[in-house]
Amino acid sequence: MSSKDLPLSGLTIIDLSHRLPGPFCGKILSDLGAKVIKIEDHKFQDPFLAGLFAEFDPGFTSWYDNLNQGKDILRFDFNNLSDQEKIHNLVLKSDAVIMGLPQKTREKLRLTDHDLNLKKAFIVIELLASQTEKKSMHDLNAMASTGLLSLHVASLPDSLIIDPPFLPIAGISFGHKAATDLLAFYIKALKNQATNFVKTYLDQSTDELFGIFWPKKDRENGRTQFLHNGMYPCYSIYQTKDKKYVALAAVEEKFWLRFCEVFKINTPLDRFHYQDHSLFSLVSEKISRLTQKEISELVENEDICLSIIK
Repeated sequence: MSSKDLPLSGLTIIDLSHRLPGPFCGKILSDLGAKVIKIEDHKFQDPFLAGLFAEFDPGFTSWYDNLNQGKDILRFDFNNLSDQEKIHNLVLKSDAVIMGLPQKTREKLRLTDHDLNLKKAFIVIELLASQTEKKSMHDLNAMASTGLLSLHVASLPDSLIIDPPFLPIAGISFGHKAATDLLAFYIKALKNQATNFVKTYLDQSTDELFGIFWPKKDRENGRTQFLHNGMYPCYSIYQTKDKKYVALAAVEEKFWLRFCEVFKINTPLDRFHYQDHSLFSLVSEKISRLTQKEISELVENEDICLSIIK
């Protein structure tokens, strides 16, 4: 599909955000065909590229490249009157703005809500930490304050130090939610021919998107283990002989029965038996006898929902 055939072709979006959620929002829209222009101060660039995050972990520069791939990246001197006028005009010619600038900078660039209020069929979406909490917040804080991080902690052995979840899932989902909000309100703006100022919140989006999968009634009765975080032997991660891993997700009976045949597991226990951990041990013992390569060859022509962790 050519870029002209993509659904958001013809839409121009100014990305004035930085780090993860805002730029990810812009990337989603860019991938759908929108022209996304990321504007940065020539001196104070995105912290993933040239700031705190980039300084302590060079991996963030790769994140920056991936999050902003496909965008036009323009850098201006935010203190220069001519550049301020250029930024202001670029915004006025666009269809939407992903706003991540502090109020003083918005005033300097004439991009306050008042400045933009007269533009028709226009969206300004602002990504904020919380509607109720006044303190600063990162991904991990949002997961903690919504209560969802306790599910991660409960699934791990007692320890003085616990690694966070493997990716910043709250920030990632927040970027996706912001893109959805922007498109939804853009449709509304087209209908009403008016500017829409939208605020979306990290903690709120985290609770909305993930709270669904750990319902309140389960939290209240203390349930912290489910299929997807390792409650059952048929859906778990097992170590191989060469200290690598495979992922088993043989939830359906036909997959489980064939898995047992292939790995010569003879047991009367149901695949959801977890009470005494004996079935976990049996599966683990069989898999630990083989290297990852041997398992890959063994299941090459089998459809049993077992995958090599690469």
